[in-house]
Amino acid sequence: MPVDDLRPAWDLPVLSRADSRALGRGRRKVAPRRALAGLDVAADRDPVAHLEHQNADRVPELVPLRMQRMLANPFAFYRGTAGLMAADLAAGTSSGIPVAACGDAHISNFGFYASPERRLVFDLNDFDEAAIAPWEWDVKRLVTSVIIGGRHAGYDPADVHRTAKTAVQGYALALRSSAGKSALERYYMHLSSEFANQRMSKKGRAAAKAAIRAAQKRTGLRAIERTTERAEDGSLRFREQAPTMTRMSLADAERAGGTAHADGGIEELLEQYRASVPIDIDIVLSQYVPRDLARRVVGVGSVGTRCYLHLLVGADDDALVLQIKEAGPSVLESHGGIAQPPRLEDGVAAHGHGYRVVSMQRILQAVSDPFLGYLRGPNRDYYLRQFHDMKGSIELEGLAYEAFHDYVVGCAAVLGRSHAQSYTAGQVVGYIGDPAAASTALVTWAEAYADLSQQDYERACGRWDATTGADRDA
Repeated sequence: MPVDDLRPAWDLPVLSRADSRALGRGRRKVAPRRALAGLDVAADRDPVAHLEHQNADRVPELVPLRMQRMLANPFAFYRGTAGLMAADLAAGTSSGIPVAACGDAHISNFGFYASPERRLVFDLNDFDEAAIAPWEWDVKRLVTSVIIGGRHAGYDPADVHRTAKTAVQGYALALRSSAGKSALERYYMHLSSEFANQRMSKKGRAAAKAAIRAAQKRTGLRAIERTTERAEDGSLRFREQAPTMTRMSLADAERAGGTAHADGGIEELLEQYRASVPIDIDIVLSQYVPRDLARRVVGVGSVGTRCYLHLLVGADDDALVLQIKEAGPSVLESHGGIAQPPRLEDGVAAHGHGYRVVSMQRILQAVSDPFLGYLRGPNRDYYLRQFHDMKGSIELEGLAYEAFHDYVVGCAAVLGRSHAQSYTAGQVVGYIGDPAAASTALVTWAEAYADLSQQDYERACGRWDATTGADRDA
């Protein structure tokens, strides 16, 4: 499915809000809203083969850990199957209205982090799969996670259904409100941590405040204290905690997939990274030197991809920890078949998929980590960011239903604000029209997909041992 560029050309007329919405309403003749309820998947669909294909490119010794984490429960499994879902979405009916999309907008991929002004904000926080795609793909990913997460938590099915519908309506209302503003006003919108005190239940406010307090403690200094130690010569280095934290030499990293050129070194790669950040951040980085490298296991579905922590130290033993994370093709393109616009394609060709991740994150987030940047190794692409810069999220395990409902509605509003950054936002508003009609179709699809994902989970449990992650066929 081809898409337009990230923005219309200067020589094309900018659509008024009324014309943009009219264009979106016209899309209903091609793809009626009720058609979004139909779940159509490929006849030869094989979730086990999909996971095998993904595992083949992972760090081999970490694959059992990945499967162990994914098979912990149906929600964890769903978190790790963004690629499978993208392929399934591609097989169904689409509105045909593209936006800058997260690609993996499930409810655990929202959270708190610090703005450059050191204020906590609440936003999307995972962009490994971000690319251009139809708006409803993100919404379906979100709403299905509500259904699966709610079922796993044991909430009343009627309550989960109500929350899912409210989420779609909340997304539509946030998008409509945002799209009614100017592009500049939309750009400056964000949800600060104070959102916890607005239109939330008492239990919702308590859960949010607990998450905020925890996030405020997760500073870069605390991360350094918890992940490093003093060597015999007094120098700072990472503390090993295998298998989730393993110190590596440069040569080991190269063999694991490349964080450095064989004929260069980490300094050469850091020069690439420094060229990708604003000059003020480059000046900060110039006052640190590389000291240590460690492979770190992160997430659920991401386990086995190449992720490193890089320790840099200043002249007076000041320290900075950067996370270096592998960036491969977005599943929206590789599995969803969405051809990306020239601006992104050209950037990826020149700089690697880290360019895509960073670019899309800056579009979708209201404010982003100023240390975001990218580099291209000899074998793989990467993006970089600060490690644990006041990052946190609401703990979903054991969350009261009222707090879960409030959290989900907040996530949906954030997604609506993020999609509003696209120049097609008005078309989405016009296509959705009455949020009730769209919510019925999208929740119907999500409930059907939740059933399918449960079946996939059970098939995967038949192939891999859920306790150890071992391959039963090995």
